[in-house]
Amino acid sequence: MTTVAAESPSRWLVVGSAALMLALVMGTLVNGLTAFFIPMQTAEGWARSDVAAINSLGLLGLAVGSVVMGFASDRIGIRAICLIAVTAVGTCLLLTAQAQTLWQVYLIFFLAGALGGGTLFAPLFATVGNWFPGMAGLAIGIAAAGQAVGQGGVPFLSAVLIERLGWRGAMTTLGIIILAVLIPLAAFMRDAPAAGVAGNAAQPPPITASVAVPLLSAAVFFCCACMALPLMHLMPLIQGFCIAATEAGGVMLAMLLSAILGRIAYGKLCDMIGPIRSWAVASFLQTAGVVAFTQFTSLRGFLIFAVLYGFAYAGVMTSLLVSARALTPAQSRGGFMGIILAFAWLGHAFGGYQGAAVFDLTGSYANGFLIGAAAGALNLALVGLLLLLAQGPDGTSPRLAKARQGQPAE
Repeated sequence: MTTVAAESPSRWLVVGSAALMLALVMGTLVNGLTAFFIPMQTAEGWARSDVAAINSLGLLGLAVGSVVMGFASDRIGIRAICLIAVTAVGTCLLLTAQAQTLWQVYLIFFLAGALGGGTLFAPLFATVGNWFPGMAGLAIGIAAAGQAVGQGGVPFLSAVLIERLGWRGAMTTLGIIILAVLIPLAAFMRDAPAAGVAGNAAQPPPITASVAVPLLSAAVFFCCACMALPLMHLMPLIQGFCIAATEAGGVMLAMLLSAILGRIAYGKLCDMIGPIRSWAVASFLQTAGVVAFTQFTSLRGFLIFAVLYGFAYAGVMTSLLVSARALTPAQSRGGFMGIILAFAWLGHAFGGYQGAAVFDLTGSYANGFLIGAAAGALNLALVGLLLLLAQGPDGTSPRLAKARQGQPAE
């Protein structure tokens, strides 16, 4: 039966607005600091691991905010959530530009993560999915593609701004852009009609949340610990071969522009073969690619491989989000997704910091990237277990089979 949400043309405006907010907010918080590593080292005398800790504190804030606001999103409208988030991130960037000590930057980025990205991420994707009950994978993939634009565009823009304005001027400019562009978009956002949300609850998840949520949380921790290495350290890795920051930023931009197409393609793949299978494919390619990055030394080699890797790994976050949506009950999905995504940001924080710490100890990224690949292998094992539990040894869901036969699903 056609739902009100499915008939509303405004749902595509919601997806577009979500994509732009994710581009600027998550592009800044997840890996936007990669362009600031060497400029902050040079200007302030901080070690690379000190700068990486700024990003890690922001991601820890994301983890805290994801849990708190994930549950709150079931009670607070998406418009208020978006306004809080974009105002917090823009203001925190303006404050960072004025900070005089490292601990002040740590505190500000933690607050940006908690009140900004942590507030925005899970509720925004839950809202997009509710507007598209019949093709959530494609809709979430399009919104996630916006994040890919930001994760490539923000570091590139930052590198250009830093060359002209220094790192503090670049932070100020980014803060002004976020406030000017995103506050009107946040004011536009609206929740899906009740009929669309109800349509998402028609079929129970294939396994219980008490099993699915811990496994998803563990898998995504290791998945994002692997993902963080190229997202946070590809630019400084390339700059280590005496390649200019803007050219290194161009490689990041090419990688994440390729990821735009990848996220949309994987969103469709989720609808075709199932989100857990799609996640397994993307995770395998991501894990292999992280190892391969350490084998290049030229700008041309990095650029060609980055484009291939961008498309290959892009489906990880899209497939994870659709998997979490499929494996959690609709009435409490915001809270459960908040918990799962908290572990994602913890994994990002660990992966990004360990790569910098290993570099400070060894003067090389090789071992740090190998540690990231090992985390990716652990993620693959857990995704395989989830797939087995969700479909059973005969390819069907034991829980859904019981429901169809009129037996208790639990």
